[in-house]
This record gives sequence, structure tokens and C-alpha cells, in this order.
Amino acid sequence: MIEKRDFYINGQWVAPSQANDFAVIDPSTEAACAVISLGSEADTNAAVAAAKAALPGWIATPPAERIAMVEKLVDAYQARGEDLAQAISAEMGAPIDMARSQQVGAGIYHLKNFIRAAKAFQFEKPLGDHAPNDRIIHEAVGVAALITPWNWPMNQITLKVGAAAISGCTMVLKPSEQSPLNAMIFAEMMDEAGFPPGVFNLVNGDGVGVGSTLSAHPDVDMVSFTGSTRAGTAISKSAAETLKKVHLELGGKGANVIFDDADEKAVKRGVLHMMNNTGQSCNAPSRMLVQRGVYDQAVATAAEVAGKISVGAASEEGRHIGPVVNELQWGKIQSLIQAGIDEGAKLVAGGTGRPEGLDKGFYVKPTIFADVNNQMVVAREEIFGPVLAIIPFDTEEEAVQIANDTPYGLTNYVQTQDMERANRMARQLRSGMVEMNGQSRSAGAPFGGMKQSGNGREGGSWGIEDFLEVKAVGGWAAE
Repeated sequence: MIEKRDFYINGQWVAPSQANDFAVIDPSTEAACAVISLGSEADTNAAVAAAKAALPGWIATPPAERIAMVEKLVDAYQARGEDLAQAISAEMGAPIDMARSQQVGAGIYHLKNFIRAAKAFQFEKPLGDHAPNDRIIHEAVGVAALITPWNWPMNQITLKVGAAAISGCTMVLKPSEQSPLNAMIFAEMMDEAGFPPGVFNLVNGDGVGVGSTLSAHPDVDMVSFTGSTRAGTAISKSAAETLKKVHLELGGKGANVIFDDADEKAVKRGVLHMMNNTGQSCNAPSRMLVQRGVYDQAVATAAEVAGKISVGAASEEGRHIGPVVNELQWGKIQSLIQAGIDEGAKLVAGGTGRPEGLDKGFYVKPTIFADVNNQMVVAREEIFGPVLAIIPFDTEEEAVQIANDTPYGLTNYVQTQDMERANRMARQLRSGMVEMNGQSRSAGAPFGGMKQSGNGREGGSWGIEDFLEVKAVGGWAAE
């Protein structure tokens, strides 16, 4: 079993100020795969102090040099890809092939996109031709607390660290205590890349401890958080005392609107997208809205596709889904599946309990509910597991109404061959992102939501801007 109790503070690994061991559980086996230490207030204060001390020098470092440092990070990341994949697979349950391709792949994708965006970004620029002596300066917000989740750990760590580093912010990262091992490998990569001491710091801990200390800390200028809406609300309240900038990427309950002219692969594509990462994605298309004329066939197809999805251990190679992250999540998902049954939704695949042959591990049956209405619990709650709710609709207007009838607003999806209708839908759907006909957003596109899915944007130039303040300067002397 791995024992990694130290924190990365001010360019070195340091022992925790007090013993507070935490067992990291392998969700495939329910056995401990590692022991870490949860940080104290003293550990968190030390990390913030290191970041504050490093801030003046890092802000003053020319952007080209900061970008070059991130390029060195890319080299280190590529060299440690297998280590990251093994850690992620063991600690949060991503099947190893998926961990290699998607989980680890997401991190390198974002870092390279930040480098490309940063090289074109104007950190200083004229206000306009009408004001030759005015300058707009984009300056780092300051010390940034980065609080990341367990479900896509490298995706979220790189989205935050890459943007913060390029912008000139110094950082304290608190990864999820459920998936800390990959973050500790990432800290080793930051060290190898040569970031100055104090620019990047890592303290393991839970939300109540380290997370709360960071959110309220007077020397933290910004909190960038990805996680639940409940936790995001608590962070916002805590950060308000010191008027911090707060960036939130929270939950979702995305609608996948399938019109009767959708392509023949639309339903299968939607089910597989929902089940990817065992349904543990905030942008999962968890509500499938199907036009009445193709509804029965869509339900039959969805049930067939779900029935063919295999479930197995994360350590096994192949195209299957793994367990959910822990016992708490497993229990929540089971109760929500039971709620769907109790409310009268039609169970056409899956159900409660573990899949056949899997008696240990936090495995969930790929589950499909049909004949759902949008007021049922399975249509309202973010289940965060492999559970899809199918809802019928008749008209475009009704589809928009159902899709928007949710507190969330992260990602919605549209499947139709009528591109005028697709464009109308994209304008009317209240979400930060809309994807149509299986077409993902392109490199550098912003990721983020509206309503209770959060604020701010991550990725590309928008992600860099989130870590910057805008300074207006009058009377600028020509250089």
C-alpha cells in the first residue's frame, strides 16, 4: 500500500504539522490503496504564506517565460502519463484504458491549448486608436486557491493550474481527498519543470478542513472550485467575508434533445456518453428528451445499448465501465434509482443492486428509466452515476421548456438534421454549452455554466482571463 503523507510547500515536500491519516479506498475492491495525511490549518497557512511570498516575483516574470515553464510541464506530464493513469484508476475507479486515453489525455490537451492561447494573448494592449496614451493591462488576480474534484482529476487540475500559472498567479491546490495520488504526481511534475518555490503548493485535506480555511483565508485572492453546487454555495458564502473572486464549476442535469429527424446513431451515442466515466461527469446528458414519433424506438434502443455495457474492475483492460468512487456515492445512487421506481418511472434496464457476479466493489448497473416526467426525482437530481431518464415531448417549444426547467445550466445537447432548428435551439437553451449532433466543442472553447451550474469559464483564453484582473492606465508614455 502506498503511503504519501507529505505536502508540497514552497518547493519542497514537508511533513504535516500533525498526524491525521486518511485511507484512500480502491472502489473496485473496497480496500485501502494508499494512506495520505489531511492537512491542518497550520499546514494550509504555511502553503498560503509561501504562495503570497512568491507572488511579486511570479507576477513580474514576463509572460513568455511563464509560458515556457508550462511547456516544460508538458514534457514532464508526458513522461509520467502511465503513473498518472495507474493512480487515477486505483483511486477513483476509471478503467485503466479509459484512464490512459481520456483521464490523462484531458490534462495534456488542456495544457497545450493554454500554451497556444497564451502565445496569442495580449497581456498589455492599447485602449484604442482614440486614446493613444491609455493602456489596458491584464494582471494576475494574486494568490489562487484551487479546489478540485475526484471525477476528472487531471482534467480539472490542469484547467486551473495551467491558466493560473500563465496568468501570473501563485497557487495552493487542494485536490479531492478521494483521489489525491495523481495530484501528488502532478506536484512532482511541477517541481521537475522548475517552477520557482512557492508558485505552486499542494496540501491534501477535506472540504471542511483545508477547503474551508482556504475559502476564508485573508491572503487568498481567488478561489477556483469544481464540485457540487452545495459546496460551491458554502465556498461563496465563506469567500464573501473577504470579497474574494470566486470561480465555480458545479453540477449539471443536461438535456439531450432528440428530434424525430435525428441521425440513426443519436440514441446509442447519447446512452454511451451518459455511461462514460460511470456517469460521473457534471456535463453528462442525463435527461434524454425524445420526440414522440420516435420515442418507442428510442426507448428500445437505449435499453438494448445499456444491456450490452459491461461493468468490471478498473484494473482490467478493455471497454467497460468501472465502479463509482465510494460507498457514499453508491448508496446515494441506489436510493435515487429506488426513488425512480417508486415514482412510477418505467425501468427498462438496470435497477438497484450490484451487477451480477460483482459482489464487492462499488459497482452500479447501467440503468435506464423511460416514461419519466420532468418533475420526478430522477429528472431533477444530479445522480452522478450511470442512470439515464428518458422523457417524451411533442414540439420544439415543449422541448425547450423541459430542457430549461432545471436549476442547472451546464451543457445541453441537440440531435436534428434541421440545422435552422438546431441553431434556434442553441440560442434558446439556457446553458453555458450546447453540443449538436455529436460534435464536441473545439480546442480552446470555454467550459462553464450558468444558473446553479456556476460561473466563470475554463479552457483557452477564457480560462486565462478568469485568473486576471483588468487594470486601466491613463497617461502611458510611448515606449
